[in-house]
Parts: sequence; C-alpha cells; structure tokens
Amino acid sequence: MKTQILVTALTVSLMNLGAFGQSGELPLRPADRVTLSIGAIPDNEVAQIRGIYTISDRGTINLLHIGEVRAAGLKPSDLQKTIERTYVDREIYTRPNVLVSIDGGESAATMRSITITGVQKPGAVLYRQGMTMSQAVMTAGGPTPFGSMKKVKLIRAGRPATIHNLSSGTGDPAVDVQVQPDDQIIVPE
Repeated sequence: MKTQILVTALTVSLMNLGAFGQSGELPLRPADRVTLSIGAIPDNEVAQIRGIYTISDRGTINLLHIGEVRAAGLKPSDLQKTIERTYVDREIYTRPNVLVSIDGGESAATMRSITITGVQKPGAVLYRQGMTMSQAVMTAGGPTPFGSMKKVKLIRAGRPATIHNLSSGTGDPAVDVQVQPDDQIIVPE
C-alpha cells in the first residue's frame, strides 16, 4: 500500500512538472539529449527505462519493450505522449506517465545558438529561452563602434529579413522580439 501511494505521488508530481515545463518547447533534433522519467509501471522496470537518451542520427531513441521511437521533429511533450500511447497500444503498460525534457547537460556541440555579426564578439551565442534580440546582441559584447542599433536585421528560418530599431532600448516586445534557435542577427555598420 505504501509503495502504491508513493508511485501515485510521484506520478502526480511528474504530471505537474510536465505541465510546467511545456511552454515554449523547441522541437527535438538529432544529437539532442533528453531526460526521460516514467511512473505508474512496475518498480523494477522504472530503472531500466528512466535515463538520459541521445537522439540518433536517424532521429530516434531506443526504449525497453518498444524499440525505436521517432523523436526528432517532436516537442518533448509530443514525444512523451507518443511514448505513453505506444506502451498502451502495444498493451505493455496500462497507464504509464512519461516526462521528457531536453537535458541541461548537453554538450556545446548540441546546444542551440544564434549567430550574430556586427558585434564585438561575432559568431554564435548560446540560445536561452526568452532571450530578446537586444539581449543576444549584448551577450555578444554589444555593437561595434560603427554598428547601428537602428536597423538590426533578423533572419529566421530562410524567411526574408525583418528590420528592427533597437536603439531605444529594450522593453517593447513588438520591436525587441524574442529570438529562436538558429536565428541570424546582423547589426549593420
């Protein structure tokens, strides 16, 4: 009985953590490391499934009893639903609770970044959720002495560049937009 109460409490905690961490999720890609936790299954199998998985070059992770599961292109919340559904559909577990998150211990090679030019330290800046264009520019040392914050270009996912006047400082989300991984920021001279 004590074990059942502990498993139920752990499951509720995992579900609450999952709801908290889902906003602003980024799609997973090969070489990302994900942390997977599972509850509401036999204790002896929790330890065999729980852990850190690296998404393969083919975009999959390999799990106990179900084998390869496609992960690349999915957000962590979608991956956890896919894993839960697969365990249920194959009648392995009746109600597993899965939590998937991008592992904070990932190497610099797999970290998400923004590329910035026209700044003191041009190149890649590590992406942080909620980072704005101004914050990214300042993380790269700010504009060069000849750089102008009046016509900063943002190039996102092959779309045409958008121009932003960041000279008035931060605070206006219509102007100082949040960056996304793989964005390119150009501070003109």
